[in-house]
Amino acid sequence: MLAAVELHHWWYAGMRAISAALLAPLYQGRHDLRILDAGCGTGGDALFLRRYGTVIGLDYAAEAATLVGDRLPGRFVRGSVVALPFAEQSFDLVTSYDVLYHAAVPDEGLALAEVRRVLQPGGRLLIRLPAYEWLRSRHDRQVHTRRRYTAPAVHTLLSGAGFTVERMTYALCLLFPLPAAARLLERFTPDQGTASAMGLPPVPLNRLLQWPMLLEAAWVGMGGAFPFGLSIMALARSQQS
Repeated sequence: MLAAVELHHWWYAGMRAISAALLAPLYQGRHDLRILDAGCGTGGDALFLRRYGTVIGLDYAAEAATLVGDRLPGRFVRGSVVALPFAEQSFDLVTSYDVLYHAAVPDEGLALAEVRRVLQPGGRLLIRLPAYEWLRSRHDRQVHTRRRYTAPAVHTLLSGAGFTVERMTYALCLLFPLPAAARLLERFTPDQGTASAMGLPPVPLNRLLQWPMLLEAAWVGMGGAFPFGLSIMALARSQQS
């Protein structure tokens, strides 16, 4: 299901636009970066990252090998973010989108230590995590969410792991009242099962919902940040040893 929608769904497209807004000031015109997408899922974000260089996709799920294999031929590795199967200083950039919050990652510190190990000195990590425990929902149960975060908590995690935070922003701020209201309302409604919350909406609605995300990306691209949102994005640089 995810593989079928992530290239076109407004949320994924919007988050990629925000990622580009954070990365472009540093890497616009660069095509030589060695990039690891740690927890690449079905590879949609890895495709976007190829504009900056060579991308390796890593994921623990066995089914990802088939899905990512078509998108990154010969550049998928099965493995865990807490034991990255790469040599020290192998990458210039590591991305990790909605991975460290997962129940399969018992300790973010272990994963961040591994990221720092495989990064070049001064290399960067771009991370995205879900925001606010009070937004925990049925969707979190479906995707095995262990934890949701605040921006100060993410800053503390990264700083404690040897990273200097360069940019930090919440994302999905302009549309925030919609998911917030829906998640609060579901506490008073019966559970209708495990239908995915990320189905592709009708084309006109999908296009309409992209616009606020693109506005957010434009603001972030101008150096702005948002004070709240459904997700947190942070760009951090590995401190020199």
